Amino acid sequence: MPLSADEAFQRYQAERPRIEEAAEATKAHLEHHTALHGIPCEVTARAKEISSFNTKMHRKGYADPWKEITDKAGLRVIVPHRGLLDPALNIIKKCLDVRWVEDDRDTRGDEDRLRYPRLHIQAIMIGGEEDPDGNPYDCEIQLRTEAVDLWSRMSHKLLYKPGVSPPPDVRRSLYRLIALVELFDLEVERGVEAMAQHPDLAHSNHLLTTAEQIYRTFTDHPYSTDLSHDVIAVLAQTIDDTAAYSQQLTQFTERFRERLERNYTQYGPTSRLFLERGRYLLASQPESLIIFERLSNVRSRFDLHIAWKHSELPDSMLTDMAQIWGVSL
Repeated sequence: MPLSADEAFQRYQAERPRIEEAAEATKAHLEHHTALHGIPCEVTARAKEISSFNTKMHRKGYADPWKEITDKAGLRVIVPHRGLLDPALNIIKKCLDVRWVEDDRDTRGDEDRLRYPRLHIQAIMIGGEEDPDGNPYDCEIQLRTEAVDLWSRMSHKLLYKPGVSPPPDVRRSLYRLIALVELFDLEVERGVEAMAQHPDLAHSNHLLTTAEQIYRTFTDHPYSTDLSHDVIAVLAQTIDDTAAYSQQLTQFTERFRERLERNYTQYGPTSRLFLERGRYLLASQPESLIIFERLSNVRSRFDLHIAWKHSELPDSMLTDMAQIWGVSL
């Protein structure tokens, strides 16, 4: 039997903490899986504000508000450019139980219109939490590029003011910006692809991107990109097949995840050793994953030692990492 508006409101007040907890667990789950598959993105999560739930319920006049309000929890997955939308969508489909997908990006017959390229996924959240009726908690996932997200947030503030209908010319101006968003996304995608094909940059950039994505499953602490590029230039000399190495590094990380978590806790960017003594600098860098992987094998350890000796990087950086991993050079 459908809940009344008052009953739905009381239930949401009581259930919101559990919904929020499930949303955070789902966020962490998506961050982990997108990182493992090398999809750069930002994931955010929130449970709908109680006042927003109440406002939407009365504004829409739902017959069954508890079931019909499907965005009690909302997540956003923001990728750098549109070339990553489909890969990210495939990861979401694989790691969550998806109920349906709303994809308005290439709707036939709308080629002459400027419109928001909706890509929303309704999915069951992680953790097995259920409402009092025994139904699992859902979430609405908005999958966007950075440019579309910027336009959406800005236009929402201007177009959706309660009780105010913006002038037609204002609405038209905002929707004209969609054309610029499309151009921006195309140019970013083209630039990324061009950089990926650049013979002097492709090898090192791919290694750093792979390491950075996996490293984010351990910490979101900022790091020095300048140092990363210096170190990656040395590490690249010890790796022949960059494409195959991505899978190798992923398998290494999963095999030694608990050990790596302990190492980052003890020596990483938030550890006492790093904050008070400034030691073990590379343990606060994403390329540390590649260093640990290289140190775990006798042959690659030797190659790394030789390449490091011929670089301008301090020997102490590598010996500190070897100490953490429990090997000698």
